[in-house]
Amino acid sequence: MWRYLVGAASMLGLVGAGFALSRYMAQSEVPLPVQPAYAAEASGPPPAAPRADEVSKEEKRFNRYDRDRNGAVARDEFLLSRQKAFAKLDTNGDGKLSFDEYAVKSAARFAKADGNRSGGLDRTEFATTRPVRKAKPKPKADCPPVAPQPSVPAAEDEAEG
Repeated sequence: MWRYLVGAASMLGLVGAGFALSRYMAQSEVPLPVQPAYAAEASGPPPAAPRADEVSKEEKRFNRYDRDRNGAVARDEFLLSRQKAFAKLDTNGDGKLSFDEYAVKSAARFAKADGNRSGGLDRTEFATTRPVRKAKPKPKADCPPVAPQPSVPAAEDEAEG
């Protein structure tokens, strides 16, 4: 019984010590590092911050849609990109999109994967339909590679010469 009481008392003591320590650490002020003063030797004002382009992304997007450059995007201009995408899918040019026209890429992909022409894909055939993701290009180095330096002759070669 005494063991439980001693354990509970020590646990309360540790919790109290932790609480007191955390309050002390929260109240103590950590000095900030001294900020170096702007170089007094440099003449003139500090350099200006870089400025963004005058044309924002939204303005660029608006200008892509406004084909006749009249300052307004008409319905036909707004839907032009969708009409081009629709025209690519409407292979027979009837102005209607059938399911076969809509799913032509998927149907061709299925036909290519169905190697035994059974009309169904088994596990190995289905595995060939896995989407292939392009690897992200590696970032280019900021600096060009350094040309190899000619070797310095050793002290022994100089002593002989």
